[in-house]
Amino acid sequence: MDSVLLKAQELSYSYHTLNGETPALDRVSFCLYRKEFLAIVGPSGCGKSTILSLIAGFTPGSGGITFYGENGHQPGIGYMLQHDLLFEWRNVWQNVTLGLEIAHKDTARNLERVRRMLSDYGLLEFQHKKPSQLSGGMRQRAALVRTLVLKPDLLLLDEPFSALDYQTRLSVSNDIGSIIQKEKKTAILVTHDLAEAVSLADRIIILTERPGRIHCIIPVAFPEQLTPMERRDHADFKTYFNLIWKELNENA
Repeated sequence: MDSVLLKAQELSYSYHTLNGETPALDRVSFCLYRKEFLAIVGPSGCGKSTILSLIAGFTPGSGGITFYGENGHQPGIGYMLQHDLLFEWRNVWQNVTLGLEIAHKDTARNLERVRRMLSDYGLLEFQHKKPSQLSGGMRQRAALVRTLVLKPDLLLLDEPFSALDYQTRLSVSNDIGSIIQKEKKTAILVTHDLAEAVSLADRIIILTERPGRIHCIIPVAFPEQLTPMERRDHADFKTYFNLIWKELNENA
């Protein structure tokens, strides 16, 4: 196992409304290792997405998050949401280079890397198209390229495939999972889809009902060379799926 990239300790969070305080997370602790793909599953409202918000610094909560970046620096974080958030008034090329443009990193070397990634992931011939001219799967691939060109150390994926139809979702999760594997990125995925979690993750955290606590963490081991889609055809896939289903239902 690679070295630790992130350590979450006793994460807790409560929503404050006019009707009072609603606990969402309660003392959640875990480690994330470099190049690991971690999935988080659990009942609706148990705080899965809140964990990502706490890690990204979007939401203040109690507990501690420690990053172990190279040379003591905090790792760069890339965030993918349910919707691709591509801008219709910019074409694909302009969308995927937006982060570089904002960070003043749109150098010839980085732009060549963008071109290579668009080519590798089947988008180069569509670089001058507007987002509305792309399929849902192509839009999500463009969103991932936009995230990866900034070379983040950690990817946070908040149900990035949930807005797609089932067939497209299978294809895109396979594509994006393979891309993350190829790029050797560390990632945390929040999903309601247990099969998706098993097909992508190295470990799966199962949360309880709200307030979310860690019920258990299940390691997932498939041959390294398998794509997410090939994992679904592996003999062990059903075993992992049934185990997670059982844990979720026993916990409920």
